[in-house]
Amino acid sequence: MALQFKIQLKGISKPPVWRKVLVPKNFTFHDFHRVIQAAFGWQDYHLYQFSSQGWDSYPVIAIPSDDDWEKPDMNSEKTKLSKIFTEEKQTYSYIYDFGDNWEHKITLEKITDDNSSKTASCIGGKGACPPEDCGGTWGYGSFLDVISNPEDPEHDGMLEWAGLEEGETWEDVARFDLEEVNKAVQAV
Repeated sequence: MALQFKIQLKGISKPPVWRKVLVPKNFTFHDFHRVIQAAFGWQDYHLYQFSSQGWDSYPVIAIPSDDDWEKPDMNSEKTKLSKIFTEEKQTYSYIYDFGDNWEHKITLEKITDDNSSKTASCIGGKGACPPEDCGGTWGYGSFLDVISNPEDPEHDGMLEWAGLEEGETWEDVARFDLEEVNKAVQAV
């Protein structure tokens, strides 16, 4: 069996940023985390957690660490998706980077009988993903404002931070390349 999810980044709506992925049901939540990272083009530099409704909801599924002040209820490296996702239309929350606080709404759209695939795949999406470490949804808005205004005193510094040369621009916020994203997801 495979699970078809829609994963939408909360707080960004013009355009919305979402991905549809097909994931084998025997994947763990940590495997799923890696799929989400690949689908959104992030580098997995930060902590993450899954929970039923976001912050302060349970169970919390994450990697346990001796450094954490709060231990997760379930270990993401051992907990299979099929343990939690049992019914279509079920929703869950994925939070990445506890500083930038990227929240995602996960919806289980479909449970399929497809047993052929051992890897995940991206089957749809919309919108360019914000760059990692840009400051969350509010920081992303500021980032877009600064890089689109050459007169802004922070413009040159922001271009350099984003790895852009003078005259280069940030990608179109509506850009989504299914082939490129699917290649990254299938490599997980």
